[in-house]
Amino acid sequence: MCERGIKLEAGKKLLFDHNAIQSGLNHIADQIISEFKPEALKEIAMIGIQTRGVAIAGRLREAIKERSGIAPESATLDITMYRDDIGKRNALPIIHETDIPFDIDEKTVILVDDILHTGRTIRAALDALTYYGRPAMIRLAVLVDRDGREFPIQADYTGLSAKLPEGRKMRIEFGERPNQDAIYDIKKKAIKLPKIK
Repeated sequence: MCERGIKLEAGKKLLFDHNAIQSGLNHIADQIISEFKPEALKEIAMIGIQTRGVAIAGRLREAIKERSGIAPESATLDITMYRDDIGKRNALPIIHETDIPFDIDEKTVILVDDILHTGRTIRAALDALTYYGRPAMIRLAVLVDRDGREFPIQADYTGLSAKLPEGRKMRIEFGERPNQDAIYDIKKKAIKLPKIK
């Protein structure tokens, strides 16, 4: 899964190269196409969770279009204000755009994110999404399913799977072109809590 000849910074390990990422995206696209008939596929809305879920959703939409000739509707969702750690961070949160240009009532929605780990991001996304309407069905597509669940949430479509030891995390880096994409295993930075005077 990793390319040879790539020099990495200390403590940084290449988990998946661009070929593995594209294979994972194609696998998710095939799963979605096999579940929905063409008429139903036309009615699907793919909603990418800000920020990396948006890029994943865009590439997934292209993979579905290449295979089926159908490009599902797309949208973006910001979940910042729905997170359960909103008041526990040292820095002010960055609010990204939510752009859902269609009515999601009674629609089949596929939420798209990069990595499923604890499940907290998806819990927040479900809260945020239902503010905009009442979909008939919500499915979850993630590029990477990682262990360490804290909420009872599972993906319906998964491209890749990985387990990381304690103190490590995944970082997805997107290049200007898909062949520059990569997923790394890096050391998790310790959270510095403010001193209490």
